[in-house]
Amino acid sequence: MKKIKEIFRMGLWEDNPVFGQILGICSALAVTNLMLNSLIMGIGLIFVTGLSSFTISLIRKFTPKHIRMMIQVLIISAYVIIVDIFLKAYYPEMSKALGPYVGLIITNCIIMGRAEAFAQKNTPLISLVDGIASGLGYTVVLLMISFFRELLGFGTLFGMAVLPESITRWTIMVMPPAAFFLLAMIIWGANVLQNKKEAEKDKGKGKEVAKA
Repeated sequence: MKKIKEIFRMGLWEDNPVFGQILGICSALAVTNLMLNSLIMGIGLIFVTGLSSFTISLIRKFTPKHIRMMIQVLIISAYVIIVDIFLKAYYPEMSKALGPYVGLIITNCIIMGRAEAFAQKNTPLISLVDGIASGLGYTVVLLMISFFRELLGFGTLFGMAVLPESITRWTIMVMPPAAFFLLAMIIWGANVLQNKKEAEKDKGKGKEVAKA
């Protein structure tokens, strides 16, 4: 239980795939104009990352090292196809809105990164948890960006009107550059908080050494 909490803490905060590892930036910038788009993209990535990590870990002892990355891509692509087919069958409007970015989940560095760094070295269930945690960390950042873009750009949240018509909409928030600015601010804020926390830890250790 303690290890699971640690994995979620790392995935959501300390080793967040977006502002911690700077991975998955392309899709983070491309689909964040609306919160619903970001949520669906995030759920898709959680599904693919979690199950691909689980599957890769399950067969890790039987996978020849010289072809392991080919097998990993094959497993990841199979789960991405499932997500793509599901959206086209049950949510065609969202499938059109996300466009090619669902298929490009295959190339998302977050998934390959967790497969190589974690799933290849750990048990299936723990790898599943790690994949889910990394996917959640990615989704949280997407929702943070899309919250401000949709609210200020369209005056809505999840398609529901929130701001009155009298308030001027920020056209720049609808445009791609807004995602760059917001992501940069999130990365900066996260680094400031993490550095502050580390400084407090170092200060606490220094006091303990001085007392000793």
